[in-house]
Amino acid sequence: MSTVLYEHPLNERIRNYLKLEQLFAQAYSCISNKLTIATSHQVFFNALFAIVDTLERNDIRGDLIKDLEKLEQNLVIWSKAPDVDTSALEKNLAETVKLVSHLRSPRPTWWQLKEDKLLTCLRQRFAIQGGSSSFDLPQLHFWLHQDETKTTLEVQQWLKLLSDISSALALILKFIRQRAEFESIEVDSGFYQDNGEGLLLLRIKLAQDAEYYPTISGNKFRYSIRFMLPCQHTGRRYANQATEFQLARC
Repeated sequence: MSTVLYEHPLNERIRNYLKLEQLFAQAYSCISNKLTIATSHQVFFNALFAIVDTLERNDIRGDLIKDLEKLEQNLVIWSKAPDVDTSALEKNLAETVKLVSHLRSPRPTWWQLKEDKLLTCLRQRFAIQGGSSSFDLPQLHFWLHQDETKTTLEVQQWLKLLSDISSALALILKFIRQRAEFESIEVDSGFYQDNGEGLLLLRIKLAQDAEYYPTISGNKFRYSIRFMLPCQHTGRRYANQATEFQLARC
């Protein structure tokens, strides 16, 4: 059965991680086989500048280092467990140690994005609604009409400067999501709440043909899930009905 996955962070650190993960997915999709930077540059630059802005405003690097160090400690402990997949564990441990070393560099590689003259010019205009029009940014218009191989290579070089951040995010979120298995839950009135102590992330699966969706609120102490239905008059309304869903408490 096809399902739709919803995720909700229970603290600000995980909220930033999920935000960055989505922005990275948008940026990388712009150089996939199905898209070209010429047709998807608006999405790419909006995502790239949002990533840089998030890194500037928050100590993402410090949070990643702390989480990677905890992961390294756990991997060492897990290595002593019987029947452990040694090759997979050693691979993850080596990746963790490498990323910690790179992120501890006094000058992060992504800082070069702030010094790139083209990006600096574009970022100022992209901050203005509708400011990226070709008549406002002839420099961008010129760049987009360069050889596609050249522009794609430049985009890849920009993303490479962020590779340590994106790789660390992917590794940490992978292990957070593996903390819990999905369990089936049924409620009578479209509402569910529980203790959130020790949790970082909620993951909810609904059948793709379900007519309702979850809205989640909560923190590290307690969380609640209320299911909603689309409504033509008010936008949405409470789904006060029997509801089935799958929940993983990570």
